[in-house]
Amino acid sequence: MPNIVLIYCDDLGYMDLGCYGSSFYETPNIDALAARGVRFTQGYATCPVCSPSRASVMTGKYPASVGVTDFINWGLPAGEPDYQHRGRLMDVPYLRALPKGEVTVAGALRSGGYATWHVGKWHLGDVGSLPTDHGFDVNVGGGKFGGPWKGYFSPYRLNALEDSTDGEFLTDRLTDEAIGLIEGHVKAGSGRPFFLSMCHYAVHTPIMAKEADVARFRVKAARLRLDRVDPLVEGEPFPVEFLKHARVTRRMVQSDPTYAALIWNLDQNVGRLLGALEGYGLDEGTLVVFSSDNGGLSTADSSPTCNLPLAEGKGWMYDGGVRVPLIARWPGRVPAGTVSDAVATCADFFPTFLEAAGLPPMPEQHQDGLSLLPEMADGAGLDREAVYWHYPHYANQGGTPGCAVRSGRHKLIEFFEDGRLELYDLIDDVSESFDLSADLPEVRDRLWALLDGWKRSVEARIPEPNPGWVPG
Repeated sequence: MPNIVLIYCDDLGYMDLGCYGSSFYETPNIDALAARGVRFTQGYATCPVCSPSRASVMTGKYPASVGVTDFINWGLPAGEPDYQHRGRLMDVPYLRALPKGEVTVAGALRSGGYATWHVGKWHLGDVGSLPTDHGFDVNVGGGKFGGPWKGYFSPYRLNALEDSTDGEFLTDRLTDEAIGLIEGHVKAGSGRPFFLSMCHYAVHTPIMAKEADVARFRVKAARLRLDRVDPLVEGEPFPVEFLKHARVTRRMVQSDPTYAALIWNLDQNVGRLLGALEGYGLDEGTLVVFSSDNGGLSTADSSPTCNLPLAEGKGWMYDGGVRVPLIARWPGRVPAGTVSDAVATCADFFPTFLEAAGLPPMPEQHQDGLSLLPEMADGAGLDREAVYWHYPHYANQGGTPGCAVRSGRHKLIEFFEDGRLELYDLIDDVSESFDLSADLPEVRDRLWALLDGWKRSVEARIPEPNPGWVPG
């Protein structure tokens, strides 16, 4: 059985890595990881915000099937809908903890003989629904919070992570903890394989980084401006109706030096973790998967990154909100330098890890996932008709309630406020600029039938009109 390491980042966009096309951010270690394995060009999170995608990783199900359809907001009583935006539609209730009845990928691997460790962000429940309640032997730093609200420098005030007094950086600390677990496991001479869920809080807000790293990219940003013959337009404002036409800024170029420094530090720590695996002789026997829980933050909360050519970002149903980096490396099993165009989602991790471990599949549990191993190892493809998204909420970033389906090259989005349908060809139009719903009625109707049938099958909650909505 191989060791399995999942490196799961927070809010890291599809275009935030050098190996995915960024020329401003620098990610040599993650790029090297991709060069030694497979890089998916059409990897997706199952939701444009964090908690639902994380629920999919743990359960192998779409968020609508689990009941966790929005980021878990601890400012509200359990089960209460969130009306904070006062849009045209009421919010729908959603679960604020991963249900106890779900068998998680950690639980399945532990039953199969694995030591299971969670390090970093959890955001799937509080006391009674923490990682150790869902199949993990160890939890370091995982609790109810979705971000390092006190900042990336100690004291962090995070669950299950003792504060340091020396102002250490959170991503460094979490990596130290993960390496410590590996070191202890090796020195103890345990014959058990391990599953490490390495869930960084980076690059979630607040956007902050070490000053030396920021200075590196400040110089690069200045050079970026000097090298242009026209003025650099970093962002553009646009009104958002449900935020009472607040002027949200859409970032148009990657140029924020602090965000770049936060990514740089993340990359350095990925390199440290991979180096530890190699140093302990575990490199060849370890499957490493790297991904993110949703698209990059491009339209709110300082709009630190740009996802172009993908449309919009975190909180939106367009591909900028749900398409994410997805990289896997397994020496001897996954050919180096492979690029896959297969449509994959984070719900696929559960069956992938079971197959890699030689454990029997659990199709009743990971019902919405497919093992990626045949595609990773042999380019065998994935036998699926479609993938689905359901986000019946208003997003802090400007996105409105909706759902979507992708089948082959086409993607259909339904917007719940007005029932509008938009159809895009993601091969010829990756930026989702040309709505083909009127030009390809047969494709539109086929995808709508798939989407409507799927919503009914999972009893997806649809938001009702908000009687308290006031235009203007």
